Amino acid sequence: MSARYTIRTDDLTGTEVLALLQLHLDEMHQWSPACKVHAMPAGRLREPDVTFFAAWDGNALAAVGALKELGDDRGELKSMRAAPEYRGKGAGEAILLALLEEAVRRGYTWLGLETGRPEPFLPAHRLYEKHGFAECAPFGDYVSDEFSLCMEKAL
Repeated sequence: MSARYTIRTDDLTGTEVLALLQLHLDEMHQWSPACKVHAMPAGRLREPDVTFFAAWDGNALAAVGALKELGDDRGELKSMRAAPEYRGKGAGEAILLALLEEAVRRGYTWLGLETGRPEPFLPAHRLYEKHGFAECAPFGDYVSDEFSLCMEKAL
C-alpha cells in the first residue's frame, strides 16, 4: 500500500466524502441506464453490513471504497472511486489494496465486484485484473449484459 495515502474507515458525514460519492453516482448515471446503476447512496453505505474507507493525501480526499459483507466468507467491493485529481496516481489502487487486506483479515475466501462494461470503466477493469480479479458469472442480483460486468477473486 502506498505510504502517500492514509486510509481509514469513514462515517460518511464529511462534505468531501459525500461530494465524491455524489460525483460517483452522477457519473454512473451518465454512463449507464438508471436500471443498471448499482452504486450505493451514502445512506446504504452506512448500514452495518458495509464498511466504508477513505484514502487521504494530507487533508485532501484521494479515493473511497467499501467492503460489503455477503456472508459465507464472501464479500463485495462497492463504491470504488478515486477523486478526479487523483486518477492515475495510485489512490484507487491504495484503496483496493486496503480492502483486500481487510477482506483477508476478516477471513473471506471470495471477493466479488460489479462494474460497468462501457469504455469509461476500462481503467477500473485493468486495476482489478492487475490484482487478480477475473470476469465471473453474475452473483447476487446482478445480470451480465452490455452494461454490467462481474469480477471475482479467490482469497
